Amino acid sequence: MRIEFKGAARTVTGSKHLITLYSGKTILLDCGLFQGKDAAESDNNKHLGFDPSKVDYCILSHAHIDHSGAIPYLVKKGFKGQIYCTKATKDLCEIMLVDSAHIQEADVRYINKSRSQKDLEPIEPLYTIEDAIASLKHFQGVNYDNWIKIDDEVDLCFTVIGHILGAGAVNLKIKENGNVHKLCYTGDIGRPDHKIIKNPEPYHEADYIITESTYGNRLHESTKNSEKKLLEIVYETCVVKKGKLIIPAFSLGRTQEIVYALDQLENNGQLPKINVYVDSPLSTNATEILKRHPECFNQKILKYMKVDSDPFNFNRLHYITDVEESKLLNQSDEPCIIISASGMMEAGRIMHHLRNNISNKKNTILVVGYCSPQTLGYRIARGDKMVKMFGEELEVKADVKVMDEYSAHGDYNEMISYLIQNDPSKVKELFLVHGEYDVQVEYREKLEQAGFKTIRIPDLNSEYLI
Repeated sequence: MRIEFKGAARTVTGSKHLITLYSGKTILLDCGLFQGKDAAESDNNKHLGFDPSKVDYCILSHAHIDHSGAIPYLVKKGFKGQIYCTKATKDLCEIMLVDSAHIQEADVRYINKSRSQKDLEPIEPLYTIEDAIASLKHFQGVNYDNWIKIDDEVDLCFTVIGHILGAGAVNLKIKENGNVHKLCYTGDIGRPDHKIIKNPEPYHEADYIITESTYGNRLHESTKNSEKKLLEIVYETCVVKKGKLIIPAFSLGRTQEIVYALDQLENNGQLPKINVYVDSPLSTNATEILKRHPECFNQKILKYMKVDSDPFNFNRLHYITDVEESKLLNQSDEPCIIISASGMMEAGRIMHHLRNNISNKKNTILVVGYCSPQTLGYRIARGDKMVKMFGEELEVKADVKVMDEYSAHGDYNEMISYLIQNDPSKVKELFLVHGEYDVQVEYREKLEQAGFKTIRIPDLNSEYLI
């Protein structure tokens, strides 16, 4: 059996890991887009590094675009097999992939206007909305904790990994030459004590593990006081300074956690009398899908829902989908909270809210999740005083706050606690993906101290025989 790392190798986007059996059968774990600088400085999204028509199966850990976003392109280029994922992930991909296609089509239209002025040939998007819709026919949703036989050589089971709705660790039993290889691909590891979804649950014992390393050198703040800290920032910004609190947040996961926290503050009579806007059509749709999957909820929110049947809605909360309504938010001076995508501040409506509010000292930008080092969000979070947006240099006068309590990725203690639920000494090899190389080097040392022996840090396109 051979494993090739075609993405998220010594970087944090573009997850693609290709397994080839001795029989020639191929299994692709995730098929994500390279994003930010990873995409801008290479043709990795156009050149997958393998022939899609020769891939037999794709197994998807979760719906985030850096893990799922290249699936329409995979199908467009000839993939004809099944795509296995959890049922919630399947539902989310129905909106996420179409939204990704819409963004690509819009970006290409903008680029082609500039190219036409220079007498250059127009370019095509990576894939279209039609391509995204066509790819959905290949999805097959399965239940957690249910072993299914893909074929005579491969058995699959998803276990709860937390992170976001529908995310699952991929557990495989692969029969080859009379042996059974047990492999686990964790995808992204969630945090314990998640506010909405179930905590990570034990994975099946594995000989080989492929696992993320995003926060391999960091510890998060405790989530116990997160609502209190959020309330303090809301009060300081919207009541004392009478400004706007701008929260860049991924449409899936972070947005719903922030809304749920505000819902609790509202029910407790603590939230100031201000309007809260969720300005993202995708966030609105993702919230509706979340509501359809209470089987993924933890006991705390299920108990809360006995008192408040809809924890993602309250007075003065407005979900904005219309473009004109979105524009009106930037024309208003009312103190308010605006939650908008994307979380790394690289695209979407958040860009316009930042451009209109980042140079006003009354306002606050609250960063609530991971931002890749190549992104605008990273530069804002680290305290840059000048940032470039839409070709314009803007001075950062707004306060910038960071709350990593809302991160969907476990820190190194939380990831190691998850991994050592099974005996590390029985793991023959562990591969670190989805992380920056310097972080992975530090994380490897911590994993060795925890008892793991052979730990690899694959480079892009590297391959290993097991």
